[in-house]
Amino acid sequence: MAEPALPSVGEPPLRSPRSEPHPLSFPILREGSRVWERTPLHHGELPSPLPTKRTRTFSATMRAKSGTVYSGVCKNFSRSQGHGFIRPTHGGEDIFVHISDVEGEYVPVEGDEVTYKVCPIPPKNQKLQAVEVTITHLNPGTKHETWSGQIISS
Repeated sequence: MAEPALPSVGEPPLRSPRSEPHPLSFPILREGSRVWERTPLHHGELPSPLPTKRTRTFSATMRAKSGTVYSGVCKNFSRSQGHGFIRPTHGGEDIFVHISDVEGEYVPVEGDEVTYKVCPIPPKNQKLQAVEVTITHLNPGTKHETWSGQIISS
């Protein structure tokens, strides 16, 4: 009994003349899912391991929204670097905050009182990231900047 000849490397696979290839589209969109568009990385640039508001999964966003509201004081925040840290009022380790998670019209500065919710930082989920950060009291005697660039003294 002769074995059928295998197609060579350059030949397309055999198909039935009556069947058309099934078009698959990934990812399959469901309610609440997001399609992430990634821009190509430049030479020497590493992908960010931190989830931003835009790239956070739907389930992580929902867990954060249903979480407890905490209060703290802005330890530092760099608009140019896009992140900072919050010192919790209950004590403990400082909490990372990304620029995309700051709500309101002012850029946080050192000493501003804030409220926030927390979300674990993947992949190990050992550290926390502040989300839905809102400035509740501006630090008196400091200059505050709006996101549009206007400087206001408080």
